[in-house]
Amino acid sequence: MAGRAAEPEVIWARPERAGRGPKPAYSRRDIVDAAVRIADTDGIDALSMRRVATELGCGTMSLYNYVPRKEDLYELMVDAVSGEYELPAEPSGDWRADMTGIAHQTRAIMYRHPWLPRVMTTAYGFSPNALRFLEWCLGCLVPLDVPPGLKMQLIAMVNGTVMATVANEQAIAERARGLPWSEEAEQAVRGAYLTAQVASGKYPHLAELLAEAPAAPVDADEIFAMTISRLLDSFAPPEGPVTAA
Repeated sequence: MAGRAAEPEVIWARPERAGRGPKPAYSRRDIVDAAVRIADTDGIDALSMRRVATELGCGTMSLYNYVPRKEDLYELMVDAVSGEYELPAEPSGDWRADMTGIAHQTRAIMYRHPWLPRVMTTAYGFSPNALRFLEWCLGCLVPLDVPPGLKMQLIAMVNGTVMATVANEQAIAERARGLPWSEEAEQAVRGAYLTAQVASGKYPHLAELLAEAPAAPVDADEIFAMTISRLLDSFAPPEGPVTAA
């Protein structure tokens, strides 16, 4: 395929356009913006080089001079939406507040671009906006008294938790949209079934938990905030910082 490298390469080290000729009518960013619009509107499965070419009004083969592989296009797309983070010039000095804010921003970005959890990978961690994000997070974690490796783990765990949470929320919402009845009716039937099963005596531990535990939050935002808070607690609980193993 024209423009494709015979050996591994980093898309960010590749010139904007391979080959000679007149100045192109569009840029790599034009291609990426078109791809993001398609994925946002119709989902990542609708994205193809042919579809992007149609969006731009050009030939499909010409795109490979700018973006050699579809995987490169995904990496460019992830970097483009990662530019939506609003990062202050300097961290606040409160690492918990900063990382909590990052988690909420990540969740919001993933909701604006529902395809993002499906294509996100650590292999894309070397893009310009990814490096900007990582540098800022490490800066906000300076006050946290743990080894550098644990700081990287914290950042990865926050991102992974957000990704898993959003993917689950999206799956639940997608299922609800396909129900032939209301979600409330579905939950009522399932709740009645669970109550009957617990009352059968087969699940004493579950029965005890349901009888004594306070009602769990049902608001998705509240659950998310609690999850992130407990994750951060695991790195620096109230009684003091964690120590290296």
